[in-house]
Amino acid sequence: MRIVIIGGGGHAQVVADILFRMREAGQDIAPAGFLDDNPELAGRSFLGLPVLGTIDRLTEVPHDAVIIAIGDNRKRSALYKALEDRGERFATARHPGTTIAPDVRIGPGSMISAGVIVNPGSAIGADVILNTGSTADHHNRIGNHAHIAPGVHMGGGVTVDEGVLVGIGATVMPCRRIGAWSVVGAGAVVVRDIPPGLTVIGVPAKERNPTD
Repeated sequence: MRIVIIGGGGHAQVVADILFRMREAGQDIAPAGFLDDNPELAGRSFLGLPVLGTIDRLTEVPHDAVIIAIGDNRKRSALYKALEDRGERFATARHPGTTIAPDVRIGPGSMISAGVIVNPGSAIGADVILNTGSTADHHNRIGNHAHIAPGVHMGGGVTVDEGVLVGIGATVMPCRRIGAWSVVGAGAVVVRDIPPGLTVIGVPAKERNPTD
């Protein structure tokens, strides 16, 4: 399966590495290269894969599937919906060095990095990033376009709604819910439900003062 990676930055290179590791593990995967609108990346190569041009050239590149490798949730979500409307097929990048319970459902276009653990009864939406070393205990629900950053630990029964960013090293206590498009700051500890659209920081996590 020929996969085009949308994006060419550091996150995209991590995705490319995951695809290579999947191929080494015996999966029928052939990363084709990157597409990125940053003119500074034109003509460059990363991990042996070329930057093939801008994103609007996708139709010119032979491929079977795409994966959007952009860390910003809103940009990734917008691209996902645009490409979905065009009928694109989305690949899922899952590093062989993960521990995922057999009953866990993973939506299309998601990225599961090295060291991730997801326990039974959990569900991961479409276009989700589970970044390096993050863990989700039993019966977690992670919504579409969310990003769980490196080193995040979530207890059992946690719900992460659409577009949420949980920052590096944060902890979410069991049975908490984080509302859509909220941001949990790095190292924060979520001990109560977070309404949609808030940015919370600290231990325990509280809404950020605009002057902070």
